[in-house]
Amino acid sequence: MASMLLGIVAFVFWFFFYPQALSYQEQYQLFQWTGDYLTDSLSVPGGFAGWLGELVMQFYYVEWLGALLLAAVFVAFSWIVGWIPAMLLFWLLGDPAVTLGYVMAVMLAQGAFRLNPTEGMKGLLIDLMVVPLLFWLTGPLALLYVLLRLTKTGAWGGLHIVYLLAVALLAYRFLLPQQPLEMVLTPTIHYRISLETNTLMWIIPLVALTEYAVRYHLMEKLKSLKTATVIYAIACVILAWMGISNGYDRELYELIRQDYLVRNQRWDEIIERAEKHQVNAAFSSVCVNLALAQKRQLAERMFDFYQNGEDALFMPYTRDNTSMLPTAEAFWHLGLVNSAQRYMFDTQESILRGKLSGRCTKRIAECMLVNGHYQAAAKQIRILKKTLFYRAWAEEAEKMLGNEQQINAHPLYGKIRQLRFRQEHLYSYRDIEDLLEALFKENTNNKMALDYYMGQLLLESKIGPFRRAMPMVQQYGGYPQMPRGYADAMNAIANGGQVVGSAYVSYVNRMLQSRTRNN
Repeated sequence: MASMLLGIVAFVFWFFFYPQALSYQEQYQLFQWTGDYLTDSLSVPGGFAGWLGELVMQFYYVEWLGALLLAAVFVAFSWIVGWIPAMLLFWLLGDPAVTLGYVMAVMLAQGAFRLNPTEGMKGLLIDLMVVPLLFWLTGPLALLYVLLRLTKTGAWGGLHIVYLLAVALLAYRFLLPQQPLEMVLTPTIHYRISLETNTLMWIIPLVALTEYAVRYHLMEKLKSLKTATVIYAIACVILAWMGISNGYDRELYELIRQDYLVRNQRWDEIIERAEKHQVNAAFSSVCVNLALAQKRQLAERMFDFYQNGEDALFMPYTRDNTSMLPTAEAFWHLGLVNSAQRYMFDTQESILRGKLSGRCTKRIAECMLVNGHYQAAAKQIRILKKTLFYRAWAEEAEKMLGNEQQINAHPLYGKIRQLRFRQEHLYSYRDIEDLLEALFKENTNNKMALDYYMGQLLLESKIGPFRRAMPMVQQYGGYPQMPRGYADAMNAIANGGQVVGSAYVSYVNRMLQSRTRNN
């Protein structure tokens, strides 16, 4: 019953409250059903555990299925490793940099211990074969197996710690010279940030070891098993509550959710959430503004929401694997196909361990397809055909290769082709408004480009160009009257910023105060 309760709680938690966490994990790996993908994973210590983790994470693409499988993993973890470690795992997975490979590595290490009950000299001899194999499968977390075996083999088992260290150092010296030593001796392979780990990644194995020792060696000495069980259950509940309360940063996960909603084009939900709470960050501004533009509300309501400054519509190039995603999506919907492809490619290249991204690979293929670069698109499509959940799209896209008529008739790709530039353009990020103006003038049906152009002028307080562009809005904007946001800005300009309750005046004053503090 406790296992069923844990499974239900875990499913509800991930499916109803944190589906964005599942999407975030899924988009930074691309599990391929090929022998090469498996052998590549097996080429490094801990790679097999990572492969198992990615095997499960690919199902996060279907949210209910991903949540169900993750709940099953939690139940299995509680049975194999322990309930208190399982509660700490809830806490640990609040760090989005932790991969499911870590969970698999801990379960493999303790599972191997449970499958090997031999003691004495025979047990020591078996361990001589098991330890190197387990080190290669789980990485440094094989140490948990070695420490647990001390309870079976006695003091002589302490030599296995030295043996494990020797195995790791020999592997580093002769098989892994290209890797830093930290990757061989620490579980950093299961952490997305290079050469870093979360403290709980060390605490959980130690707690698992302690729980095993208490349960099987001290429990018989306790006078009241019922009392111990109650205390144990209370400790689990407290740890679970602490993990949920402290492990899941509200602001961080709100940003992850916004990007998740952008990925799934749930524009109304982005706006509704921002009306209640919005993170004061450029990432959030980009997501909300894109949603407003998609609903043709940008001209009306832009300054009703937090605007970070000049980069509130497009974030500049950032060398990480998350920040550029909303901007890449904005580029795509505007018809700036080359910029969308570049941002998606650079995002994918920022993923450590050389992993591909299903989300990025698909969008890169779409950009190449729209641009007519069919040989390059075919390469990306072949990769996606080796996956489970991207295969159907890849097979349909493959039929469009070289078929201009079919691409032009496609409801999305045909539209993007009409919006994009006819010729290649070089531009400076500092003059992004000039690119938007040129994009709109090349196709005056691109209302989003017009809204973004006017919005960028207001963000940069370029009053002269904004005024001169108003006739364009009247002629091509399709608005029955001047949008409320533009009217507010024009009123603020006419009155020298002395307008009570003006959203645009509030934005300008905040920017001026920010510049004053920075200077």
